Amino acid sequence: MLTDDHSELISDLSGIVSDYPYVDPEEALIALSGDAAEAVGRQDTPEGHRERTGYVILLYATCWYASSRVFNKSLFTSYTEALDGFRATLDPTICSCPAGAHPTGLDSEYGVEAGVSLLSEAGRSVLAEDYDLEDEDLASFDCESFLAELVDQAAGRMREAYREVFGGIDVSSLDARFLGEDGGIDVVAMQEAIQRTWEENTGPVALWSARRLLSGQLRDTERLGLFLCLWMGVAQSYGGLPPSYARDLAAALATVDLDVSCDHPKHPWSAVDSTTRSRYRAVLHLYAPDEHPDTPVPAELSPRELWECPVQYAELARSALADVESWRVMRGGDGEDWEG
Repeated sequence: MLTDDHSELISDLSGIVSDYPYVDPEEALIALSGDAAEAVGRQDTPEGHRERTGYVILLYATCWYASSRVFNKSLFTSYTEALDGFRATLDPTICSCPAGAHPTGLDSEYGVEAGVSLLSEAGRSVLAEDYDLEDEDLASFDCESFLAELVDQAAGRMREAYREVFGGIDVSSLDARFLGEDGGIDVVAMQEAIQRTWEENTGPVALWSARRLLSGQLRDTERLGLFLCLWMGVAQSYGGLPPSYARDLAAALATVDLDVSCDHPKHPWSAVDSTTRSRYRAVLHLYAPDEHPDTPVPAELSPRELWECPVQYAELARSALADVESWRVMRGGDGEDWEG
């Protein structure tokens, strides 16, 4: 029979890997990786070998969530160090398993259940009974070649994700799509790209916009279009963007003067509803009215003076900065994790 602690651990981690956590994933995964790191030093005992199997499987099963949903440098480092510690104890050439005998389906709730169960003899008995496993089936979990493969995959994923989440993102390839032969910015092409959310364009378009604004390489007529593309990229990144994006997005938004006022009762963007399509129509009409005559912005709010009003910039910047800050709360990590 599983201990209460192990039953609770299965419940907590299963909620996390299924993306319906009811405990704080950041705290739970930091605790898991810390326990795994401590177990690395107990490899000379039968208990240590059981723990190696269990924790390797647990780190593997949870690394996909940890690497994409929690933006905490300490968590990434803790996972990688624990995995490297286990890898040093494994010889991938040691394998007496029949072909095809290595367990599968471990990057899921089954991986969590199996990993926790394999930490103890009592848990192994429960796992064998629940899944009708023979002794040789249980032995395959302990295979050094099998465990080394899991470690390599999990550690590789954590290192790759670290670069993606905290490193520098290269969006220079978008120059060819968004810059004309005369060096001008094609806001219409940017809008067409940002609308194709299924291609995961939102973040890269927003980041390209932010860096262009920060560089100052734009014409006066292009600033509004770039800023709206930046704002839309932030507003439409509902799951949040990682620090590798957020740093430049926040820096570009911080260039907007928030201490401004005007006498306008309303601004154009306030007339546009929150759908991607409506925003797309508004910007396309603004930059190519002949080709795109349909717009959700009423005629009385269409003058360029209202579009370019510093107060509208300030209102949009405040909402986008609030979104970026919400990503920090949602995805975790310390302040310095988000600042560079």
